[in-house]
Amino acid sequence: MIMASETDSTVADASPGNWVDSLAPKATRPFLRLGRLDRPIGAWLLLWPAWWSLALAAAEAPLGWKWAVTGLGANGEGLPDPILMVVFLIGAFAMRGAGCTFNDIIDRDIDAQVARTASRPLPSGQVTVAGAVAFLVFLSAIGLAILLTMNRLAILIGAASLVLVAFYPFAKRITNWPQLFLGLAFSWGALLGWTAFTGSISAAPLVLYAGSIFWVIGYDTIYAHQDVKDDARVGAKSTALLLGATSKPWLAGFYALGLGGIAWAAWLAGVWMPAFGAIMIAGAAQMAWQVVDLDLNDPANCLSKFRSNHIFGMIVLVAIVVGQVMGPSSVPIPGIDI
Repeated sequence: MIMASETDSTVADASPGNWVDSLAPKATRPFLRLGRLDRPIGAWLLLWPAWWSLALAAAEAPLGWKWAVTGLGANGEGLPDPILMVVFLIGAFAMRGAGCTFNDIIDRDIDAQVARTASRPLPSGQVTVAGAVAFLVFLSAIGLAILLTMNRLAILIGAASLVLVAFYPFAKRITNWPQLFLGLAFSWGALLGWTAFTGSISAAPLVLYAGSIFWVIGYDTIYAHQDVKDDARVGAKSTALLLGATSKPWLAGFYALGLGGIAWAAWLAGVWMPAFGAIMIAGAAQMAWQVVDLDLNDPANCLSKFRSNHIFGMIVLVAIVVGQVMGPSSVPIPGIDI
């Protein structure tokens, strides 16, 4: 049997009154919760590195559809391809849902022992394992269909990410650094966005990928501080448990490296740095506020700071686009075509 049970209860860390709990048909709610559509912040955080990468690549010649047809300029230099932005938006929500479903299948016994996760659809009995597997296949098919519309190199890079996605649920069992593996997986869009647009890979997306990894380690360490007591009890590992009360200076370091990597990638891509830097002052301030105002012993505060990284993602995108539009590089960026 693959149907959801008749149990209909909200998930502990979902925002009150979210659209799934208030508007979605009752029969679909457990599956929408399983795919985190009641808590979409994870999909947005997965999407931002891909959109950053598309924006960085905007000065490169597109492979197919041209901005020129919109009348927005000669080939739209400096503006990210809107079609690819929509494609990645759909893909991020589908693959975030698939990844969470797979993670919840693997972790269902652990989740049942943690206060914050015990209300998730699988441990709470809202969805059966068979139903979760069917939902995982459905979401994966959407992701595959999207990936197959891209060029060959992008397909290869996208497929390679599945190794990280498959390993991540097991990382907390064997290493104190599962946040690193989440960073490797969640930052993959930095490589895929550039490649989908240009058909090549170069230094800029690789540096962006590295910077994004440090950003993810930082915000997921904050997220993990919600569960330190339960994680210690059930034997799950995390950087929050490893670093404990010393987490704040580590977070400052992770965020500084993330910010530096993003800025370096922008410079490599030919972004006009005065405009980029002026806007990124707000990004640096947002990161600093997270660290300074963070209360490691208050789960609600940790969740709020984690969610605020959506704002940081928007700031970076605006900074890149403005920097590209105001002064895109006239120097071709070398790439490796495959």
